[in-house]
Amino acid sequence: MAGKKPAVNRFGKAKRPTRPLELVHSDICGPMNVRACHGAFYFLTFIDDYSRYGSVYLLSHRSEALECFKRFLGEVENQREMNFKVLRTDRGREYLSEQFKRICEDKGIIRHLTIPYAPQQTGVAERRNQTLLEMARSMMAQANLPISFWGDAILTAAYILNRVPSKSIPSTPYELWHGRKPSLESLCP
Repeated sequence: MAGKKPAVNRFGKAKRPTRPLELVHSDICGPMNVRACHGAFYFLTFIDDYSRYGSVYLLSHRSEALECFKRFLGEVENQREMNFKVLRTDRGREYLSEQFKRICEDKGIIRHLTIPYAPQQTGVAERRNQTLLEMARSMMAQANLPISFWGDAILTAAYILNRVPSKSIPSTPYELWHGRKPSLESLCP
């Protein structure tokens, strides 16, 4: 089985935020070879750097990223009752539109756009997407599901990742994000 070797980070270790929403990473993954049951070819991730809590949205087209960003903004502002400060993305066209720029300016969100050909700068989002894909493949293989279920598998993987401990944080992403332990009743062996 062939794998990818992670690139060496030439940019050093960044200072970690001290509270939620100080820095949010985002990336879009796709197009996938097969349309998901929901009609999606892509998925979009938003990861809070402090808690590592991730939100995932399935997209049929890259152009839907703006609407998902608006939805994500509304959800986090209502849940957290705070605004987020910095959004780190690559220079994908979905993040460079005038509408996207205007929303960030109106909300006071600072945009960190990575330099071209430096995926290490969006390492958190890139690694999350790889982890989601690997988990989805494993779950679908174990359950003998057709590949068209990749969207459901990605959403399930994100749900699980938010509820399991991580090396980069002292507890689970869910606990740091919501301030309470998650209910694990829905996770069956």
